[in-house]
Amino acid sequence: MGTSPETRPLIELEGITKTFGEGPAAFQALKGVDMAIESGDFVAVMGPSGSGKSTTMNILGCLDVPTSGVFRFHGIEVQSLDRDQRSLLRRRYLGFVFQGFNLLARTSALENVELPLLYRGENKAARREAAMRALDQVGLAPWASHSPAELSGGQQQRVAIARALVTEPDVLLADEPTGNLDTERSLEIMELLTRLNGEGITILMVTHEEEMAQYARTIVHFRDGLVERIERGKTRVAEQA
Repeated sequence: MGTSPETRPLIELEGITKTFGEGPAAFQALKGVDMAIESGDFVAVMGPSGSGKSTTMNILGCLDVPTSGVFRFHGIEVQSLDRDQRSLLRRRYLGFVFQGFNLLARTSALENVELPLLYRGENKAARREAAMRALDQVGLAPWASHSPAELSGGQQQRVAIARALVTEPDVLLADEPTGNLDTERSLEIMELLTRLNGEGITILMVTHEEEMAQYARTIVHFRDGLVERIERGKTRVAEQA
């Protein structure tokens, strides 16, 4: 008897494999990954270099497709979608935050946050309103007119998070979001992500820092192209202190 759409996890991976190259040079990055992510969860993905965590995140972000296996998002089998359909899913449902911020240097914080809506074809007034709302969400509305060079690393990452939030995504994918920050700024970003998660956004975060992973409710450990183990019900560092 099948699982009804109402009770299905938001994201399901079943037997996901990914092979790069062909013949003797082929490398199997994923060897049969099984994972389910519930709506509203905060998941930290950990593992040594080459463990498969980044390849998995690229598949979850619709930036790559598996060689075999099933990837369901809201019950839709993503691996069967064409490139344009995956692109639409990515734009409508996913937000991305990167280690390097990826902000445009010569534009204001507000204009950086507006970018995803510009690609969608939203009019200027709607873009401005949504971008200011997103900046306010991350506590940076007073810095809307500042360029990245006029902001600290932590503030730049907040702008990047606002840019990911402006499309109101279901899932925020964060790749080492604190990797370029000092400890104090890192903890500020983790507190922000925790608050956003509390507001209902599902968060998937790759991190190599155990201290940052402790903010997540679920920690998925990768090793050698497989999920080694999953820890659930983790308590935030701030609540443990």
